Amino acid sequence: MCLIALAWRVYPRYPLALIANRDEFHARPTAAAGPDPDAPEVYGGRDLVQGGGWLQASARGRLAAVTNVRDGIAREAAPRSRGFLVRDFVRADAGALQAAAALAPTAAEYGRFNLLAWDGAELAFTSNHPRFACSPVAPGMHAMSNGAFDAPWPKSGRATRALAAWLDTPAAEACAQGEAAVLAPLFDALADAAPAPDADLPDTGVGLDLERALSPPFVLGEHYGTRCSSIVLVGTDRIVFAERRFGPHGVAAGESFAILPLA
Repeated sequence: MCLIALAWRVYPRYPLALIANRDEFHARPTAAAGPDPDAPEVYGGRDLVQGGGWLQASARGRLAAVTNVRDGIAREAAPRSRGFLVRDFVRADAGALQAAAALAPTAAEYGRFNLLAWDGAELAFTSNHPRFACSPVAPGMHAMSNGAFDAPWPKSGRATRALAAWLDTPAAEACAQGEAAVLAPLFDALADAAPAPDADLPDTGVGLDLERALSPPFVLGEHYGTRCSSIVLVGTDRIVFAERRFGPHGVAAGESFAILPLA
């Protein structure tokens, strides 16, 4: 993923709620959100190049999501795919904080990453850039993109405000009953393609033109851009998982909606 906004222990109906956009090259083969053929209790999209994922949830009460960390334009050369951080956690049994700490010896072998992991009780954040760090996530509204956790980037602020506003409406209750249509305001917020003002842009070493292009929640492009928008609502007895997919220039390419009963 390249943008994740989340509410952690803020709204009683959903202890964890998140909305996210995944930005990637359009030519990279990807499987739509659905049950993992090798682990049917796991649901989410899959990278068909390396075999990992960017956002996956498990009916056993687990969830993980990863973003890359932007630091210049040079391509990374890493022996381990960060998508396996997601894949491995949702299939495992270790607690979120335990699993995060256990990454310390090998974290530098992955491409630069930010990782969220939820084990049914605790939510942990882990990163390997600029150095290894892991910690529990405090209750509240948060955002994770391609920089530091909770960095005040324009796209992060837009997404967190949209999620907080939606959680305060009757639609949040309706979605718990399976009404997928009430998610429309969240998907609309994720579809925001308006660039941020230059004065508000971060400096991640990629130059002003690329900072502008990457500044909105939804990135439009012929070769690279937002590939999918996702909404995950974790309740006490179920997980709601919705995804909309896109091709070059933001052309709609399908959608998925599932309710995963928690075991």
